[in-house]
Amino acid sequence: MHCIVRFSSSIPCQMTDLLYTEKDLVTSLKEYIRQEENRLEKVKEWAGKLDSLTITATQDPEGYLGHPVNAFKLMKRLNSEWADLESLVLKDTANGFISNLTLQRQFFPTDEDQTGAAKALLRLQDTYQLSAYTISNGDLPGVVHKSQMTVADCFELGKIAYTEADYYHTELWMAQALTQLDEGDESTIDKVTVMDYLSYAIYQQGELERALELTKRMLKLDPNHQRANGNLKYFEFQLEKQRKAESEKKEQEDKKKEKKVLDKRDAQRKRSKDPLPERKKYEMLCRGEGIKLTPRRQSRLFCRYFDNNRNPRLLLAPVKKEDEWDRPRIVRYHDIISDSEIMTVKELAKPRLKRATVHDPVTGKLTTAHYRVSKSAWLSGYEHSTIEKINQRIEDITGLEMDTAEELQVANYGVGGQYEPHFDFGRKDEPDAFKELGTGNRIATWLFYMSDVSAGGATVFTDVGAAVWPKKGTAVFWYNLFASGEGDYSTRHAACPVLVGNKWVSNKWIHERGQEFRRPCDISENE
Repeated sequence: MHCIVRFSSSIPCQMTDLLYTEKDLVTSLKEYIRQEENRLEKVKEWAGKLDSLTITATQDPEGYLGHPVNAFKLMKRLNSEWADLESLVLKDTANGFISNLTLQRQFFPTDEDQTGAAKALLRLQDTYQLSAYTISNGDLPGVVHKSQMTVADCFELGKIAYTEADYYHTELWMAQALTQLDEGDESTIDKVTVMDYLSYAIYQQGELERALELTKRMLKLDPNHQRANGNLKYFEFQLEKQRKAESEKKEQEDKKKEKKVLDKRDAQRKRSKDPLPERKKYEMLCRGEGIKLTPRRQSRLFCRYFDNNRNPRLLLAPVKKEDEWDRPRIVRYHDIISDSEIMTVKELAKPRLKRATVHDPVTGKLTTAHYRVSKSAWLSGYEHSTIEKINQRIEDITGLEMDTAEELQVANYGVGGQYEPHFDFGRKDEPDAFKELGTGNRIATWLFYMSDVSAGGATVFTDVGAAVWPKKGTAVFWYNLFASGEGDYSTRHAACPVLVGNKWVSNKWIHERGQEFRRPCDISENE
């Protein structure tokens, strides 16, 4: 019973009401404290986990980020999970932290960056034929900082694939997320949500029976799931239609069904309009499954000391030259750039690194492209003596004029970094490819390897089946044009995605102008 009068300390009824009010306030205060303690415990747990992780990671940043899972999880943390933490902290007046977090957010990766890191993982999975289980467990070759993926990580990959209508990878990663949930991994992602994506991805690939079984499993967990109930009726109807058709042409339909199961990835590629034949060869070469030279061809490849016809700078210190391939002729020079030179080149390039570009065959101008995933910078000989020395060394060894060559391009390929099959020279249907340079076509390519790579990162020549593996301190060289000036189409090549590690290269594209007397023209088209 409450007193309906104005509050006065002289009226017991009023005071009693105040006591109950205060009791309610104390109860509310205790609930607030409990919630704050829970909140701070979560923040403390998060800080402790990241403190340990960042200490380990910053001891060897390049090595740590050389693991594709670590790179993906860093993107995911900064783009998604720190935002969740901010929401948690914002429940209190933590002005200092929020101000700092807001200030730093301008440097955080975006949704596009997180998607890019996810796509890099999917590229690696395909190229090196890795199972979702292998990647999720972090069991990659040459790994130093092993990192496992959570259910949420697997779910995120599957969801990104789903938004791209890539149902092949959606199935792989949703299935892995479901497996980890079945094995007892804790997650805020529930099984029904995962199965919802998984059943749809399986249905889109034509496997009605599996999609139906998953839908039934979903409904056991959530009988009122609206979409699952609708899908159950639809799948049952479609399956009945399929069975009737199969009974009419059973043998023919069985063959089609078998092919559908075997060629899931090919079907996905068809949906995405991927050039399958060259892509398959490219991926095989990246895995080291290249064409082996016959003993006769192998016997024509040699290692030798080379002074380029007694070049004065090479007489006392001839270079080590090794034949890597015969047609096209690809040679490797060993111990051709020192560790200190590599360090200088990298330090000069790092502040300028930006998304690598390619020549647009239509406009002749530089532009970014989805098939080249790396960061690059350009260095001129006049800005540092080391670059000048390197340019002179290339000229001494190749005998070609460097004044008309392009600047030294430094490229860094991180997780999943690649450059898909391409030509370095401009083809006949690209007359304006290098018009603005005024130095003719790219006659030759010189490529320095400035780091070892733990796994992946080979340079492969898809037309002939050659693969050249990165080795720090070496360089490879080949001619893009025949002596007649015609393009050598067998030089089509690619940079395989880096599986584990960090790949640094620098290249010099050498042009036709100035080579008239250094590499005289030949009347034979392919000589």
